[in-house]
Amino acid sequence: MTETHTPTGAQSLEEKRKLARRTVLAAGSVAVTAVGVGSAFAASDGTAAEQGTEAAAASASEGACYTLTSELVEGPYYIDADKLRQDVTEDQEGIPLFLTLKVIDADTCKPLRNAAVDIWHCNATGIYSGYEEMGSGGGGGGTPPTDAPTGSPTATPTDLPSGPPPGGGGGHQEPTDDTRYLRGTWHTDRHGHVAFKTVFPGWYQGRCVHIHVKVHVDGEWTDAGYEGGHTCHTGQLFFDEKSVLLSAEVEPYASNTTTRTTLDEDTIYPDNGHAGGLLYLRYDGHHIARGVHAQLTLGVEPDDTNDG
Repeated sequence: MTETHTPTGAQSLEEKRKLARRTVLAAGSVAVTAVGVGSAFAASDGTAAEQGTEAAAASASEGACYTLTSELVEGPYYIDADKLRQDVTEDQEGIPLFLTLKVIDADTCKPLRNAAVDIWHCNATGIYSGYEEMGSGGGGGGTPPTDAPTGSPTATPTDLPSGPPPGGGGGHQEPTDDTRYLRGTWHTDRHGHVAFKTVFPGWYQGRCVHIHVKVHVDGEWTDAGYEGGHTCHTGQLFFDEKSVLLSAEVEPYASNTTTRTTLDEDTIYPDNGHAGGLLYLRYDGHHIARGVHAQLTLGVEPDDTNDG
């Protein structure tokens, strides 16, 4: 019989397996679970083994629940929660997007149950519902001047512009119409999960591709919507450049002639990866039009007010 000796200082295979299992269990306590969607979509590229590695890495990253998700500007196009639904697509064309979020208390790692989560974003050609008159361009509106002013101002201007800048960072604007596509509010379950069905967002002047998100707590669910409480998180969700470039080859995105701002060029994305709202994505890199699965854990401070 041949004896097998374990080198001094090295872990046995069984010890490694136990350690790996403990790591997976720890990460799994706050990992996002896909809700209401299948597993047919592959990762952006790579084999099934690579996909498993990517998923494990995603779960491990999301396990860092002490990392707060960045608070970001609300933007001008928020409309209070008046559409309680998970499928916000309506009649909008585009690549199907299945978005799953998990909301946790960043201090305790515990999921936030029954929180209200709002999402809203533009369509494939950069238009926000409720603000169709603004067109694609972040609501700046108007035609830019072709001649530079001369001399120095001598008095306080009386006709300051009232619209937000093209980048969408201005104050809230009142809706111009009754459309409400690509907007919705739904509650988290007992595990902190909430899922939406929508379409991959397009882009407009001055901003990279993104989705707006709010989390409300301590309110009450009624037939009219979610009332009371306070907003503990206002943020934005972002897409990596590879996925956006692939989407740009698919109609109706391919017909969007607005100059696109990349993730690196965007002035609102905090450039801190998943803590800043960068989504984990799964899709078929050869057929992104079939659909994209997106997920992220949002670490929030439920006692704070962050209304953007």
